Amino acid sequence: MKLNCFWRIILIALFWGSAGLISECWADRPNILWIVVEDASPNLGAYGETAIKTPHLDQLAQQGIQFQNAFVTCPVCSPSRSAMVTGIYQTTLGAHQHRSQSSQGKGRAGEEFWDSYRLPVDSIPRLFQKAGYYTSNSKNGKQNGPFGKTDYNFIWERSDYDGTDWSSRKVGQPFFAQVQLSGGKNRQARRHADPDQVQLPKYYANHPTLRKDWAKYLDSWVKVDLDVQSILNRLQKEGIADETAVFFWTDHGVSHLRGKQFLYEEGIHIPLIVRLPGENSAGTTRNDLVAHVDIAATSLALAGIDIPDYVQGRDVLAEDHQPRDVVFSARDRCDETVDIIRSVRTERFKYIRNFLPHLSHAQPNTYKDSKSIVNTMRRLHQQDQLDQLQSRPFVVPRPSEELYDLLHDPLETSNLAGDPEFQATLAALRQACRDWMIESRDLGLIPEPILEEMGRAAGNKYFVLKQPQNQGMNSSLWDLIEEGERGNQQALASALRSQQPAMRYWGATLAGLYWPESASTLQSLLDDPSASVRIAAALALCRLGQIQFSETLADEIDNPNRLVGLYAIRALELSGLNQARRFSSRIEQAESNPYEFTRRIARRLNRRLEVDSR
Repeated sequence: MKLNCFWRIILIALFWGSAGLISECWADRPNILWIVVEDASPNLGAYGETAIKTPHLDQLAQQGIQFQNAFVTCPVCSPSRSAMVTGIYQTTLGAHQHRSQSSQGKGRAGEEFWDSYRLPVDSIPRLFQKAGYYTSNSKNGKQNGPFGKTDYNFIWERSDYDGTDWSSRKVGQPFFAQVQLSGGKNRQARRHADPDQVQLPKYYANHPTLRKDWAKYLDSWVKVDLDVQSILNRLQKEGIADETAVFFWTDHGVSHLRGKQFLYEEGIHIPLIVRLPGENSAGTTRNDLVAHVDIAATSLALAGIDIPDYVQGRDVLAEDHQPRDVVFSARDRCDETVDIIRSVRTERFKYIRNFLPHLSHAQPNTYKDSKSIVNTMRRLHQQDQLDQLQSRPFVVPRPSEELYDLLHDPLETSNLAGDPEFQATLAALRQACRDWMIESRDLGLIPEPILEEMGRAAGNKYFVLKQPQNQGMNSSLWDLIEEGERGNQQALASALRSQQPAMRYWGATLAGLYWPESASTLQSLLDDPSASVRIAAALALCRLGQIQFSETLADEIDNPNRLVGLYAIRALELSGLNQARRFSSRIEQAESNPYEFTRRIARRLNRRLEVDSR
């Protein structure tokens, strides 16, 4: 008994001694807290909003650093959060298509593509975990509440997070915590803003439905303010406020017609407030350009963790920090709606490149079309009750390039791309966009079904443009698109003979838009080994009046590569109701397709066919 007691005392002494050493090791390592709000632009008091009061967020800004020019790299949640949690542009990572993957299997391309979706690098939470931090992710700031939002477009490991709340960490252990707030998605918040007093941006109709929705959105900011107060009070109560770095921002802008999903300021400009331990740098306002991938790098640096080479963000608090001259943002497929848009934002100018100008901004989208504000704007447009500016989202074609002088036109209403006075600026920003897409290995110009196959062959989409045979692909695709839009038949004919399916796909797509005499050449691609190219050729032929070839589109809806099926039924929708009606039975069957977004288009097409037949 005496011996047992002796060894028990020795073991206890060893435990507490090692715990003391661990505590000493952790002593200078701050906690890192990310508070991430959904669907909200900078409509809080600290950023000039007067219709509501947000005193606790305003105080947070006074206690920390307020960034006036912070931007997300994508204006929709899953690509934005994929970039956020890796510090890598979603377009580089291959996580740029909204809702393209999840560890639960929702929306994935198929079992054979599973491994190509695995995250090929350590996530930011994993890096903190390896450094000894306790990692957590929670929803709505509730202690020991539900697990937080993780709609990343890659397969991630649940073990990246130790739990849902930092209260479960070891004594003295620092934590890295993500707290997710519903923000602008909460349209049921208590009323504070008066819809009759709401001042809408002039690109929206001054309509009661829109004013009411905007007022509800502002009300959601009041709820966020109270949620943040609760979180900050908890830090204070636990005595850890002075050893915790708090980062507060939103995943993208307000969910409105020109906001969420688009690269105007309403979609990509976000609030960003950083309160450092001990309120260091309190009351500072920063006007330099910041990308939200910088938050990852800055957080790692604050914790004394080496920033991996693959992280594309910058430590904005570093003594040798070089402010950005430009920030880049990208929008790709959102749910079932395919689009490719890139933007370059300087201190004064915004350049936007629309790679699918033959389609309107307001393409059919089940998510956005479920909103009363979008339906109201669409109805008013159909009734010719919108002015030219307000009607722009519905106009086809849209400009391939947009240029705005934000100093004199902060609402981005006057497109200067055709103004002779700004041609030098246009050319410089166009080149900056091209260079960034090439240097960052932007995967967006590779059609998604083709990228699926290339990602599987390379082991992961992240590695596709690192393959020797794919070097120069982005440069070639950019040049082809520019030449195609100019109607360069020689360039298009060459692309149709390319060994690269992505080049043949774009060649066929552009030929159907800008080369009226290409029908005989396009017909040869209906037997192309790439299903995606066959779809592009068939749709191009339909656009050229060769409707007999639309059966190719219906034949590919059940392709094992589910992205091929999505592109096929989407092409059938784009070819018009008369073509779709010929394959109504196949469209009806597609409502049971394994892929959610194929089902969405099938349901929409069936409804339209039913209405049209009455």
